[in-house]
Amino acid sequence: MTDMSKPNVAAVPSPRSTADGANAQLPLPVLRIPLLDRERQLFAYEIVFHREAGDEDSFLQRMLSTITDGALNRLVRGNRAFLKMPVELLPEDSDVLLHQPRLGLVLQAHNGTDEELMARLRKMAERGCQFMLDLTEKDLDGSAAFEAILHLVQFVRLDASALAPQTLKERAEQMHERGLHVVAGQVNDHPTYERCLELPFQAIQGRYLLIPQPIEVPVLTANRLSMLRLMSLLQQGNPGPIDIGNIIRDDAVLSYKLLSCVNSAYFALPRQLKSVEHAAIFFGVKRMRNWIDTMALCGMDDRPPELLRAALIRAQMCEKLCAGPRSQAEMAFTVGLFSLLDTLMCAPMEFLLTHLRLDPEISDALTSREGTLGQLLQQILIWEAGELTSAQVPPQRIQRMAAVYLEATQWADQVFATANGKSAS
Repeated sequence: MTDMSKPNVAAVPSPRSTADGANAQLPLPVLRIPLLDRERQLFAYEIVFHREAGDEDSFLQRMLSTITDGALNRLVRGNRAFLKMPVELLPEDSDVLLHQPRLGLVLQAHNGTDEELMARLRKMAERGCQFMLDLTEKDLDGSAAFEAILHLVQFVRLDASALAPQTLKERAEQMHERGLHVVAGQVNDHPTYERCLELPFQAIQGRYLLIPQPIEVPVLTANRLSMLRLMSLLQQGNPGPIDIGNIIRDDAVLSYKLLSCVNSAYFALPRQLKSVEHAAIFFGVKRMRNWIDTMALCGMDDRPPELLRAALIRAQMCEKLCAGPRSQAEMAFTVGLFSLLDTLMCAPMEFLLTHLRLDPEISDALTSREGTLGQLLQQILIWEAGELTSAQVPPQRIQRMAAVYLEATQWADQVFATANGKSAS
């Protein structure tokens, strides 16, 4: 599905400066992490820049380039976003954020002790830049520096994983009473998420979104059972183009979404495909099967859209980064797409796989991260968590994943929007 698909200055550059200049032109590895409101809709993105130790000059140039060349706008799609980066690295005369009204900065409490930095931040605030303050328990000391930065910000984020439940409640209420928008961060399990819903948080952020809820006895709704049957039929008996058409013939909505998506201007096909059978002939059965699975999942309007986007991003990254032949890459896509199936369906993965009867290589990758596809998925999960470093993989691999990630997010946004009859922007 991929085809749809302070450097040194010298008169004669030295090898070191040549390398620095080349690095400055490379895309900066960046992640977007959603913050959801109480209705599980997107509230904002946090943009986290990957930074290796000792590369401040290169990091600054590449970060500014990412903001100014439009890549960041494409990543956040015009939504509110907060940049997580060392604010001390912002150029003193830079107006880079002043022309991006939806972009803000994540601040730390210790920033309030730097008078020069605070003066710059006040000027940015006067011009409309918004700030979110990360707070820990030790930051709440009532000092003049703390109060100064607290008066500067509009949003405060509390670390739900580091605060005891009662402390979290008290701090949330305290910040809310001061007229600040309060965000719960590091909400990494569902019991914590449920507690946060009872507190005055405007947004919640964390790994809970990607983790299936513990369920003693899985009960699938009629719509989800129907979706599983459809996916199972697509996996059985090596269906041809006509069989593919027959399988989804009775689902007029799915057929319409499928053809609307593959015929959209985003993919610029040489001719319009007028039927599912024609599309299966044009793309191939396995690729078409992936398209149908994608459209079916995109139709789950009872699940958070950012969760669905996450599944699409994983799918595209798995396929793009797969080093095998086309058939292997198409299996990799399935692994990425189905890696969140348990969270989407609210049922254990092993239970779902008994209904789907996938290729053993795909099943092993999904359940135990075994095999080539399982190892690929595991590396993408580490990337997604922002924990992949050059100590684990070569720098070239990180650059490759950075480029693929940016492409995958745009692809996922476009596909999800088209499937739901909306504009990706």
